[in-house]
Parts: sequence; structure tokens; C-alpha cells
Amino acid sequence: MLVIPPRADLRAQPIETPRLLLAPVDPADSPEVWLAVNGSRPLLSKWLPWVQYYTEPASSVRFTEACVADWDQGRAVRFAIRERAGRTFAGVVGLESCVHMHRSCELGYWLRKESMRRGLMTEAARAAVEFAFRYMGAHRVRVAAATDNHASLRVIGRLGFRFEGIARQAEWCENRWLDHAVFALLATDPRPT
Repeated sequence: MLVIPPRADLRAQPIETPRLLLAPVDPADSPEVWLAVNGSRPLLSKWLPWVQYYTEPASSVRFTEACVADWDQGRAVRFAIRERAGRTFAGVVGLESCVHMHRSCELGYWLRKESMRRGLMTEAARAAVEFAFRYMGAHRVRVAAATDNHASLRVIGRLGFRFEGIARQAEWCENRWLDHAVFALLATDPRPT
């Protein structure tokens, strides 16, 4: 079974990386989440079908409240990514679709446009994956990205995930079907440092 630590513990003592802090998404984050999504809409909507439904600040309130419920009920663990210098909100990294019996979950992530192309997502995703294996007791973490989302595929490659196949027409996004490259990492797999 997966072990999901209490949100309050990680809000009080976030995960730290050299440049980032990762703390559970909270309703207090909703104004910053809204500004990040709304300000990055053209870039995010190309790959994330939910962006088209993120139409008002209340969307962020609903999202952050769902994050709390999902964490507390063991369905997903989502972290707000903040830069240590200035505590600027950068995006979200999550361990989705937690299946306790199989000790598995799925990595998902996005960054605001100002935080892209700086290696921040590789740093945040690496910390989330290590959290899954070390603290949650995960055996398998899966991740998928559109076959032409090269930035996301580079993150996945840097984390040492192994390619498993192509999920054809896996997602309808911006009036087109996206094929997904599917990858996984096992707790027993070697990981780059």
C-alpha cells in the first residue's frame, strides 16, 4: 500500500531542492495558480486539455480544493512549485492516479511561462519522483507526454524513465488528437543523479 503523509506536515516543512520548495497545493495558492495558468494559456493549452475549462479565478479555487480532497483521500499528491529565492509560484508537479494496491502513480506537471526553459521542472519532477519512491513506498511511477511535446520529453529523459510504447490518439486537445509516448520508472531501476 502507498503511504500518503499528512498535508499539514509538508506545508510546514516543504520538500527542498537547490532552487525550489515543493509544498502541497492549498486553497491559499489559488490566486497565484490562476495568474500562472491565465498568463501562460497559449503555451499550456497546446498540451493540457483542461486549460480550456480554466476560465475564471473560481477555476483555481475549485482546483485547489480538489487537490486538498484528493490528497486527504489518497487519490493524488500535488505540489505547488515555488522558487526558493522570493517564493515565486512556478507551477505544479503531482503524483496522480494513486493505486494503493499496486503501489503505483502517474507523474504530471506544468510550469508558468516565466519559469520555463530553466531546468526547474526537471528539478521539481525529480524531487516528486524521489518522494514517491522514498516516502510513499511507490513501486512504479508512470508518465506520458505528447509525442511532439519535446520539452516534456526531455524532462522525462533526464529523469531516467524507460519508454514503454505509444498510446495512439490518447488525448483530444485543441481540436486535434495527441499521441502519447508512455514511460515508467520502477523503484528498482537505476536513476540518474
